[in-house]
Amino acid sequence: MRAYLREHRPPTLIVWGPQDGYMPEGAARAYLRDLPDAELHLLEGGHWALETDLDQIVALVRAFLSRLAPL
Repeated sequence: MRAYLREHRPPTLIVWGPQDGYMPEGAARAYLRDLPDAELHLLEGGHWALETDLDQIVALVRAFLSRLAPL
């Protein structure tokens, strides 16, 4: 997977809860080694960020997608 990411560099949005006990902030930042142009957002939440920060995540995803395929 890492080789694919380095080679193809797909547009990537990373939204992460740095308080995640399973996948800490370092795991999110590790993606940036292979995808240096990725957009990284660290929220206050943890592993269940969709449950705690849904509105903020939806706004980030909508903005990201609108930049990829503007109307």
